[in-house]
Amino acid sequence: MTLPLRPVSTVGALADALRSRVLSGEIAPGTSLPEQELAASYGVARPTVREALATLVHEGLLRRERNRSAYVPEVTLSDLDDLMYVRRPLEDLMAQAVAGRRVPEADAALRRMADLPAAAPWSESVAEHMALHQALIEAVGSPRLERLYGALAAETRLGLVRLREVYEDREVLVREHRELLDAIAEGPPDAARAAAAAHLSHSWGVGHH
Repeated sequence: MTLPLRPVSTVGALADALRSRVLSGEIAPGTSLPEQELAASYGVARPTVREALATLVHEGLLRRERNRSAYVPEVTLSDLDDLMYVRRPLEDLMAQAVAGRRVPEADAALRRMADLPAAAPWSESVAEHMALHQALIEAVGSPRLERLYGALAAETRLGLVRLREVYEDREVLVREHRELLDAIAEGPPDAARAAAAAHLSHSWGVGHH
């Protein structure tokens, strides 16, 4: 017997609202989130705020240190550079393994990204962007590659907040990802790997180690 789905809890709803504000850049890096203020502005009890913040700390979107409010970590350009340094070989493994195949889940994420209304918050583009890259990684079929990639997911999402200015025209973001998926699907492996490398260095626009 299946149990009926419960409506989203207050904790879940608050975590969703805060996540969206962090990933849209509305809550800027370095901003601290005092429990008392959040409880007052959202009209919820402090334990609810504490749990919602703990969810986002666990996801890596917020940090918390002793005797300090949770805050949005700053992802510096050198952090982004280092993130790309580690992501590049993982994306290369993906391109090599998936070359010559279409990945329906990645195509679906791209369609959802293309269909977002013009006024959709940037956090929704971030979510589909992440879903697309995650689908490509999962298509490899390596649990360890997925784990390594997952460990970088929170910083990648925070890094994407910085790219909002680069991609004010979402059409460009959609077109670049369509070109990437087509290059991977058409293969051969060398072309797919070159496309994955070019996509990373172009879209993130950061230096190299």
